[in-house]
Amino acid sequence: MRLSRIIMALTVGLAVAAVPTAAGAAQPQPPVYPPNSASLTVSPTTIRLGETFTLRGSGFAPNESVRIDVAISGLPQAAPAEGTARRSDGSTVAMAPVAYTPNRAQPQPAPTTFTVTADANGNFTVPYRPTRPGRYTFTATGLTSGLVASATGTVLPPRPTRPPHKGGLPVTGDSIGTPLKLGGGLAAAGAVLLLASMAWRRRRLG
Repeated sequence: MRLSRIIMALTVGLAVAAVPTAAGAAQPQPPVYPPNSASLTVSPTTIRLGETFTLRGSGFAPNESVRIDVAISGLPQAAPAEGTARRSDGSTVAMAPVAYTPNRAQPQPAPTTFTVTADANGNFTVPYRPTRPGRYTFTATGLTSGLVASATGTVLPPRPTRPPHKGGLPVTGDSIGTPLKLGGGLAAAGAVLLLASMAWRRRRLG
């Protein structure tokens, strides 16, 4: 009788100890995501101000929210392109091109943090329109999975447009047209005076 009680007590103790283990095993476990499975691309990698990037992400958790942070750094200063203008004496002078900017309202600054939602396959595509030149670094972070991916793109200044005036580059110095016109007028006046003098002499001698 005593032995059977001991066996029963051991059985009950083992059953009680096994209950939490079984309950823990029955609870759903969080999904395990493979490391470095997320990726982000920027297309095209270089644009002019006024154009648009396309951001494409993949490898994130299905239907999760993805936060995109944007870091902007300046571009190195480049020397302006030079042209030449010719003076009346034949010498040349370097001219820097002038960009004409129409008087219009400036666009609102592009966001530096925004959120997109991945599809059922963990992918997303979103446009991004920068509002100033620079080097843009995009970092996408999955708010559920914690996966991170980044990509960079470059925004160049807009192409210079021709200012609203006729002709090409401005010419500095004296204009050669005025001396030519003055010289032609003096030559014509001299010819008229010579003809008048010859006619007067003929009348006098005749």
